[in-house]
Amino acid sequence: MKRTSLWVLMILWSGLFLPPVFAETITTGSLVREMVDLRRLGDFPDPAYKTVQFSSYDHRSGLPGGPNWFANSDGFGGEPIPAFEKVLKAPGDDKIGEYLICDVEGAGAIVRVWTAAIRGKIRLYLDGEEEPVFDDAADVFLRKTYGPFLKNSGLDEDFFADAFAQRNACYFPIPFAKGCRIVWTGNVEEIHFYQIQMRLYEEGAQVKTFQPSDLVAYKQDIVDVQKILKNPDANWIYASDEAPIEMAGFVASGESKELLFQKGPKAVERLTLKIHAADLDAALKQTILEIHFDEHPWGQVQSPLGDFFGAAPGINPFDSVPFTVKPGGEMTCRFVMPFKQSVRIMLINKGERPVMISGSALLSNYEWRDESSMHFRARWRVDHDLVASNDRVQDLPFLLANGKGVYVGTSSMLLNPNEIPSSYGSWWGEGDEKIFVDDDVRPSTFGTGSEDYYNYAWSSEEIFVHPYFGQPRNDGPANRGFVTNNRWHIVDPLPFQYRLSFYMELFSHEETPGVSYARLSYLYGKPGMMDDHLPITGEDVRLLALPENWQPASKMGAANSIFFGAEDLAAPGADVELVYDNLWQGGALMMWRPQEEGQTLDLPFELMEEGEYTIRLAAARTPASGKITVLLDGQPLDLGGVIDLATPHRTLLRATPPSPKSKLEKGEHTITLRFEGKSREESSGEIGVDFIWLQR
Repeated sequence: MKRTSLWVLMILWSGLFLPPVFAETITTGSLVREMVDLRRLGDFPDPAYKTVQFSSYDHRSGLPGGPNWFANSDGFGGEPIPAFEKVLKAPGDDKIGEYLICDVEGAGAIVRVWTAAIRGKIRLYLDGEEEPVFDDAADVFLRKTYGPFLKNSGLDEDFFADAFAQRNACYFPIPFAKGCRIVWTGNVEEIHFYQIQMRLYEEGAQVKTFQPSDLVAYKQDIVDVQKILKNPDANWIYASDEAPIEMAGFVASGESKELLFQKGPKAVERLTLKIHAADLDAALKQTILEIHFDEHPWGQVQSPLGDFFGAAPGINPFDSVPFTVKPGGEMTCRFVMPFKQSVRIMLINKGERPVMISGSALLSNYEWRDESSMHFRARWRVDHDLVASNDRVQDLPFLLANGKGVYVGTSSMLLNPNEIPSSYGSWWGEGDEKIFVDDDVRPSTFGTGSEDYYNYAWSSEEIFVHPYFGQPRNDGPANRGFVTNNRWHIVDPLPFQYRLSFYMELFSHEETPGVSYARLSYLYGKPGMMDDHLPITGEDVRLLALPENWQPASKMGAANSIFFGAEDLAAPGADVELVYDNLWQGGALMMWRPQEEGQTLDLPFELMEEGEYTIRLAAARTPASGKITVLLDGQPLDLGGVIDLATPHRTLLRATPPSPKSKLEKGEHTITLRFEGKSREESSGEIGVDFIWLQR
C-alpha cells in the first residue's frame, strides 16, 4: 500500500514538470477559421503564444533611445548592416548572397507577410526538413504565399485577391510543429523590404504542419472565410438569435446620457450607432462614447464616437471585418464585448450643440470564465501642435499596459498641414512601430514605416479599404490634410502576459509644425489590467481646421515648381464660380459647371522663364465631378487620357500624373479644359480646378 502511494506521488510530482497537453490541434484549417472569428478574441488564447515579427528594420537600432534608435536604413538597399538575422553566404562577384530571415524552434504559425518591393528568392523550411516547402520568388512569398500551392486545388489567384491577399500584405496561415527557417537569396544593394509575422506557441501546443495539400483538405474553410472577407457587412454570421435592442437618445450640450444597461453574463456582439446633428463632423468628434463593463467606474471604452469606428473625422464609408461605416452615417462595430455582470453604454456631449443618437445592440449568450475571459477596451489619445521632423524623430506612445491582455487593432487620425503637394515631402509616416511584449528588451515587433504597419507602401495617397485595414480618409494633395489609417489584428493579435508597450515613431520627410495626431488602441484585458489612458478633455476634442490660405511649396518632390491658382486664371462667367474652403490653395477653388460635352474653358498663364517643364493639374475629386481632357496651347496634353474626377462619398484634392516634358517659351500660354461628360447621369458634372503645377 505504501509502495503504491509513493509511486502515485512520484507520478504526480513528475507531472508538474511535464509540458501541458492541449486537446485541439492547430491546423491550416483552424487558423483560416480564426480569420473571421472575433468571438475568440475575448478569451486569452489557449494554448498561449507570442506574436513576433521578423523585418528589414534598420538592425543598428538596438538600444532603445540610443544613437541609432531612429535609424532608417530598413530595406532600401545598401544599409550599413544587412537587415537580416545573419549572413549565411557572403555575396560573390554577382553580388548575390544568402541571408537568414529567421530560424525558430518549436511550434508556431506564419500569419502575415508584407513587402513594399523585393527581388531574389525565398526558401521556407518547416520542421527541420532538408527540402523547402516553398522555393520561389521572394515577392510571391510576401504577397501571395499560397501561389505555388494552387495547382489541383480548384482555386485561383483571383479567388484570394482582397481576401487573403490584401494590398501589400498576405494573410494565409502556415502552421508548423517543430520549427521554421526562412532564407533569402538576393542582392542586398537592391530594395528588399519584408515583414514576416508569426505566432510562437507555448510548449506542448499540438500543431499540424502545413502541407501543400491543405488547400484541398481545408478548401471548404477557405471558401467560407473568403466569402466573409470579401464582404464582411453583408456576409457576417452572428451567433445570437435574439432581437437587437433598439437605442435612442437626445444629449444636450454638456450632458451625459445612458443609452443601454443590461445585466450579464452576456456579450455585445454588434453595436450600431448613428448620430444626428446640425454639424455632423463636430458631433462625431465631440460626442464621447463610454462603455462600462461590470460596474467599472471608468469606461473600458472611451473615445470620440466617430474615431471609435475607425474612419473619422467625418463619415468616410468603409467595410472591414470588425467595423463598417455606411454612406448614410450608420456605424457598426463587430468586436465582441463580453461581460460578467453588466454593460452600460453612455454618451457624453462635449460640444456646444445637442445631438440625437439612434442605433441598436445585439446581445448574445456568453459563458464568462474567470481564468480566461477579458473585457474589450478602446483607448483614445491625441497630441496637438506637434512638430513632425526628420531629424528630431520621437516615439509617440499608443498604449502602455500592465496586466494580461490581447492587442487587436489600431487607428490613427492626423491633421497634417504640410504644404508640399508631393508625397516626397508631405509624408508624415516614415516612422516605425515598436511593440514591446512582456520581457522584451528590444521590440518583438519592429517595423519599417508607418504605412508598412498599415499594410500599404510608398506613402500612397489613395483611398483604400480591405478586410483588415484601410485608409478611408486622405484629403490631399498627396498626404496633406486629414489622414486616417486603421489596421485590425484578427489572425495576428498580440497577446501579452503582463506588459505591452506600443510606440510609433513620428518621422516626417520635412519639418512640419502644427500636426495633430490622434490614435486609438483596441484590445482585450483581463480584469485588473491597467493602462495609461487619461480622461478625454474638451481641449483634446477641440475642432481642428486646416490652416488658412495655404500655398503649395516648391520643395523636395515639388522642387523647381511654379504654381498658378486657377481662381486667378479663369475669366468670370455664368459657368464659373469660386468655392471657399481651407482645403484649396489660397482658400478658393475655381468651380466650372459646363452645360454640354465639348464645352471648353481657357486658363491663360504667363511663364517668366523658358525651359523644359512637366505639367500637372490639381483638381477637386467629388461625387458630382465630371470628366475632362486637357490641351496646352491648343494641342492635347497627355495627363493620362480622359481624366475622370468623380470619387464616391468624399471630396479630395489630387494632382494628375505629370505630363511628358514640354519645352515652353517665356510668355503667354493657355491650358484649355474640355468637358467630356458626366461620370454618372445623376451627377452635375462639375469641374473644380485648384492650381496648375509646372515643374522644371
